[in-house]
Amino acid sequence: MPKRLAFFGPPGTHTEQASVNYDAAADLLPYSTIPLVAAAVDSGEADEGVVPIENSVGGSLSVTLDLLIHGSSLFIRQEIILPIKHFLVGRPGTRLEDIDVIYSHHQALEQCRSYMAEHFDGVREALSTSTAAAVEDMLRGDGRAAAIATERAAKLYDAEVLASGIADYANNTTRFVVLASADHPPTGDDKTSICFTFDGDNPGVLHSALGELASRNINLTKIESRPTRAALGEYIFLVDLQGHREDEAVKSALSGLREISTLFKVFGSYPRSS
Repeated sequence: MPKRLAFFGPPGTHTEQASVNYDAAADLLPYSTIPLVAAAVDSGEADEGVVPIENSVGGSLSVTLDLLIHGSSLFIRQEIILPIKHFLVGRPGTRLEDIDVIYSHHQALEQCRSYMAEHFDGVREALSTSTAAAVEDMLRGDGRAAAIATERAAKLYDAEVLASGIADYANNTTRFVVLASADHPPTGDDKTSICFTFDGDNPGVLHSALGELASRNINLTKIESRPTRAALGEYIFLVDLQGHREDEAVKSALSGLREISTLFKVFGSYPRSS
């Protein structure tokens, strides 16, 4: 029986492509929001779920981070790295000089900012819930609209690719994570994602926390912060580190971190993607 794999967005999005790359044999189930993907896995409607978590241009996705911190008991079981390619699409026969509105998701618009300024300065931008939805929105227009979307979305909706390679950065990449009820067993080449915060803003407290990792020669691959939602100026720190939570050094470091934290959560350990 194929795996039931929930993903964020309608067919034709980058998240669908990441889902196919992860498991081409899975039964793909689209959901309109990231929390709904998590809810589908929580309820058993889906076995796992794929959501975006970080883009090399736009940074981390707040909704996914907040879900992991506050809104779900699911674990990260896998990560998927996907190069992002943006295309300008329109109705067949659309001329670039006739376009008066361009639809897309806000991140796609931001990632094509230089192209937009050079070719469509002054043209109205309209937000869509996804790059695939942007093609639907464009098709409902009067024929003078275009969309920034994936090549697959253009094919799905019988639209025409008007321009390709329009992203500002050639190495634009998005990291997706697979959410599941359990994380991944150790493979020998893993990473672990955690979050923690402290009671009060005491000098050296973050240094002490990171010292739990440094003293055991554990490499950090990422660190950032998010508001706690409790008070202005209070933050939760999110860390990705090399190693699996069951490795002895990592296990010891996490135990030390837990002792000095008022909130501590392991999002999961999973194989490192190249």
